[in-house]
Amino acid sequence: MIRAAELGREPVRKLLTKYALPGIIAMTVSSLYNIVDSIFIGHGCGALALSGLTVAKPFMDLCAAFGSFVGVGASTLLAIKLGEKDYEAAGKTLGNVVVLNLILGVLVMVIGLTFLDPILYAFGASDNTLAYAHEYMEIILYGNVLTHLYFGLNNMLRSMGHPRTSMTATIVAVTVNVILDPIFIFGMDMGVRGAALATVISQLIAVLLELAIFMNPNEVVHFHRGIWQVRWDITRRSMAIGMSPFLMNLAHCVVVIIVNNELKFFGGDMALAEYGVVNRLVFVFAMIVMGLNQGMQPIVGYNYGAKQYHRMLEAFKLTAIYATAVMSTVFLLGECVPGLMTRMFTHDPILVHSTIRPMRIIVSSMWLVGFQMVTGNFFTSIGMAGKSIFLSLTRQVIYLIPLTLFMPMLFSNTPILGVWWAIPISDTLSALTALAMLLIEIRKFRQLMAEQEAWRMSTPPGF
Repeated sequence: MIRAAELGREPVRKLLTKYALPGIIAMTVSSLYNIVDSIFIGHGCGALALSGLTVAKPFMDLCAAFGSFVGVGASTLLAIKLGEKDYEAAGKTLGNVVVLNLILGVLVMVIGLTFLDPILYAFGASDNTLAYAHEYMEIILYGNVLTHLYFGLNNMLRSMGHPRTSMTATIVAVTVNVILDPIFIFGMDMGVRGAALATVISQLIAVLLELAIFMNPNEVVHFHRGIWQVRWDITRRSMAIGMSPFLMNLAHCVVVIIVNNELKFFGGDMALAEYGVVNRLVFVFAMIVMGLNQGMQPIVGYNYGAKQYHRMLEAFKLTAIYATAVMSTVFLLGECVPGLMTRMFTHDPILVHSTIRPMRIIVSSMWLVGFQMVTGNFFTSIGMAGKSIFLSLTRQVIYLIPLTLFMPMLFSNTPILGVWWAIPISDTLSALTALAMLLIEIRKFRQLMAEQEAWRMSTPPGF
């Protein structure tokens, strides 16, 4: 294991490889977890079912975001308490996460089931796709508590020094899901309900694996009497830390509602299926970039704190290059072999043919997206969370929403093209915004580096 001090000494390229590789593996596996249902549903249930899943998935992600709302902040608190060797407070933080996730999981389940159809209509469901989306989300909501515990405990494991166990739990969940999907969908003819049931069971098994760690009394932080209650001081701090990613997830859901409804209005259910296919393809590569960001963050943060700005900028530069290469891959695949990419999700000839044009439009700006994602994470790594949040909002809200509503007016004969083009235009504008903000900060860092060099040159040896 690389000690913290070596973040300031080891070659940056070597550090980035060692730190990013586990993150890339975990993120890639996690992306497979999100697309495997789409592949089996697309082949086993048809284009309308795939449209229904496109509607249901953002709602499912929103439900999971409530679990992360608690878990992300609590895992940060847990790491702080372990660093302070305050093991009693760390145990109380763990108990707080479990109890809060149980309460929040049940609450989201009840509200979701009570208003399921109106929510799905708001996310873009039509009379043709509602049944598929309803069947899928009904099962997912019944297992919502497991979803909350799965994500919440996974975050806690990483803070406890069990990144491999956290990754293993994710891999196990994906493997079980891949095995059960064809059994339930094809073998037992359960359709989308089978896909949802496979997801819930896979999360149950992953949760059991996570619980086994926390039930071990030899662990510094484990389940025991006296931790099972909601402590509002811990809850407030957890939610304050988790508020930023939660709000970004919420903003994303608002964007999805608007985009889905514009697609449904101008292009019908088939447009939603097309969007779902492209989204899932892009998602796989975006998760790889997120893994790279996980590797960059501690390197940039440490060297920023140590005032070794040249190493900090080198780590950013390498990560940006790698991320651009990753997202350029999806650009080339989408532009050169869009039909082949679509056939991964469906054999429906109409859907395969109709997806080619929107795929080429959407991926036309993907080579810029990796840079934008890394720049946002760079600002987070040096403590400028506000700038990072702003960059996320530029892509999801500030540019995309107005463009989605305005662009169809420019394509009077085929307004659906306006919706498709709104996506790459917003990506391009957000990348340019990121570049402008980055250049301002780099100018400041170069000035600091020049001052450091001037001080070094003017200081006598051995001073």
